[in-house]
Amino acid sequence: MMTDLREFTFAETDLDAVAGAEGRVAVFIDSAGKLGRGARRLNRLTKGAVARAVADEGWAKKPAGSVVSLSYPSGMEAEAVDIVKLERRPDVADARKAGAAIAKAAGSRPVTVLGESQIGLEQALLGLALRGYTFTDHKSDKGTALAPAHVFCSKPAEIEAAVAPMLAVAGGVFFTRDLVSEPANVLTTTEFAARLEGLRELGVEVEVIDEDRMEELGMGALLCVGQGSVSPSKLVIMRWKGGEGAPLALVGKGVVFDTGGISLKPAGGMEDMTMDMGGAGVVSGVMKALALRKAKANVTGLVGLVENMPSGNAVRPGDVVTSMKGDTIEVINTDAEGRLVLSDVLWYAQEFETPAAMVDLATLTGACIVALGHENAAVYSNDERFAAGFLKAAETEGEGAWRMPLGKAYDDMLKSPIADMKNVGGRPGGSITAAQFLKRFVKDEMPWIHLDIAGVASLKSESTFAPKGATGWGVMALDRLVREGFETKEG
Repeated sequence: MMTDLREFTFAETDLDAVAGAEGRVAVFIDSAGKLGRGARRLNRLTKGAVARAVADEGWAKKPAGSVVSLSYPSGMEAEAVDIVKLERRPDVADARKAGAAIAKAAGSRPVTVLGESQIGLEQALLGLALRGYTFTDHKSDKGTALAPAHVFCSKPAEIEAAVAPMLAVAGGVFFTRDLVSEPANVLTTTEFAARLEGLRELGVEVEVIDEDRMEELGMGALLCVGQGSVSPSKLVIMRWKGGEGAPLALVGKGVVFDTGGISLKPAGGMEDMTMDMGGAGVVSGVMKALALRKAKANVTGLVGLVENMPSGNAVRPGDVVTSMKGDTIEVINTDAEGRLVLSDVLWYAQEFETPAAMVDLATLTGACIVALGHENAAVYSNDERFAAGFLKAAETEGEGAWRMPLGKAYDDMLKSPIADMKNVGGRPGGSITAAQFLKRFVKDEMPWIHLDIAGVASLKSESTFAPKGATGWGVMALDRLVREGFETKEG
């Protein structure tokens, strides 16, 4: 199953229709409390209640996106009027926040948005779409489907055209959230691959490589991670060919469940390890977003799908495995498995897809959460310009990201007495040494970014644009990176 976006309809402002609107009616009013045409009509219908609400001295002090709700207004069919604070010329973040507030107030009920000539209306509608997500696939009570949002505005065709590519990206975000939310007994490696094969319907080329072929290719690092599980390891390659030139490669860690293997994790919180495929989830969501909006870019997504389980056949601490590159790796800790998966997928991407640049994503280290909490993903890169482009894209989309260092001293921490390297460098700088490990599998001339998303892929509490759980972090930033840096320009 897939979680669907709320449907949007657009029409010229019809104030006479407002009195009969069902569900909730939302209107934007600035900090000065100035009422536009729509707000004045609502004020008449509610016998002055709108004006009284914004005349209160606390209104001006409320943050952008705050909502004052007038429940069961006597002159209207709607069950509530939501007065949403938003300046006439808001920034993108405030506009999106206002839209998310409308969605939160509306729940699954129908909502009529009096957008009129509000600047940034399309951004508010994106916020409304993103915050409409719920994951109920495994509940007996699925709840009710999201009712449509009816948007009244002065230029409906223009706003609809502006919102369409944004809703495509929101569709990618929902796909990522669905994947990350699924339990591991449902989203097995086989089921994950099958869902990605479904992207063919949108024009994405999808290739699935099985264990026998990976063994032929010498992908011993990836294969050792999954050898303790009954679920077969897979490499899925998704190609969106919408532009010209060498593709951008997006590489994702897809550990559908991570017990830690023989280096077993503590029981407390282990159930959260269904989200250890978060990197692969983001790559999948980006590929869907690009296909939905018909991006004029060449992008290849590659995800290594494995399950890390303890068994009589599992890889052991102290084992030495050989990567596709040919480097040998002493496995010190079987719970440092994501970097083993990524090392082979990164090398495969360079050998077979010849990309212009690479970004890898992984819920890689707890050390990343210690360093940055849940506000920012860690960003590592060997290319200043490429890193700056991503950081700008992430800032534009409001997705927290923070540049972290690389260096020889961290690299030296990976020395092994019996192999070319070991897979961990000790507790100090754990997120950095993980990045240094991956850097060994990136060719010198290849622009590369590593994103450790352990702290941002799934949250214990709700955020502005998502309920508790999967966030879809990174889909919007990477779509923006593609749009700004890899898309064929018109003209």
